[in-house]
Amino acid sequence: MLIQAYLNFDGRCEEAIDFYTKAIGAKLEMLMRYNEAPEAPPPGMVAANSAEKVMHSSFRIGDSVVMASDGYCGGKASFHGVTLSLSVANEAEADRAFAALSEGGKVQMPIGKTFFSPRFGMLEDRFGLGWMVIVPAPM
Repeated sequence: MLIQAYLNFDGRCEEAIDFYTKAIGAKLEMLMRYNEAPEAPPPGMVAANSAEKVMHSSFRIGDSVVMASDGYCGGKASFHGVTLSLSVANEAEADRAFAALSEGGKVQMPIGKTFFSPRFGMLEDRFGLGWMVIVPAPM
């Protein structure tokens, strides 16, 4: 089995992909807009004037694939109860990723040493998505 995150940015998907590309080196693998689909969405499923919005996309962050969409294009994404954990190789990489992801967002726990990691921090990015950045402790 495989579980993959599917994020609904509610109208800001392309902006989010661009941000993650710059912030943490995400690589776009696939993007399809509503107007490129073989069939139009059912009436009322997405907001008017959403033809250029992202119906489906996937991007790679390290070894993981994340899928994302603009969903219903309502304008306000909601990620309550969802946090992505980004494991990085060292403290310098953790500091860089944390600073980049928190730009325009809100730091919830500043990055620093904890009893379980040489570097760990929590934030909510500019889209409201929660992130934990961690350097796994040596076993």
